[in-house]
Amino acid sequence: MTGLKMTMMTLDEMRAARERGGSKTDLAILRENKLSGIEPEDDEDSPDATLLMRDAIARRRAGRPAGSGNKEQVAIRFDKDVLEAFRSTGRGWQTRMNEALKEWLKEHAKTGACHD
Repeated sequence: MTGLKMTMMTLDEMRAARERGGSKTDLAILRENKLSGIEPEDDEDSPDATLLMRDAIARRRAGRPAGSGNKEQVAIRFDKDVLEAFRSTGRGWQTRMNEALKEWLKEHAKTGACHD
C-alpha cells in the first residue's frame, strides 16, 4: 500500500468516481484474484490486523448462542401484574421467574420432579 491514499466514500460516490475514471481500483483484477483464490496482501501498516480480522470472521457465528438443552420454549399466559412485577426487576427476569417456580415445586410438589 505504499504511496496509496485511503479515502472513505459512499457506494454512490465510488460508482460516480469509477464512471468518470477517477477510481484507481482495477475491479477486473480483484474479481480474477477472488476467483483464483488469491488473498489480498496484508496491510503493511498493521500486518496483524488482517490476520486478526480473518480469524474473527471465521469464528463468528450467526444467531443466538446455543442453549443448555434443558429448557423448552412454550406459550403460557400469566396475569399482567405478575409479569410486570418480574419484568420490573430488570434483565434476567425470566431466569428469576424460573427459579421462583422451582422453589414453589420444591415446597409443594410431592413427586420431587424438579431438578437443578
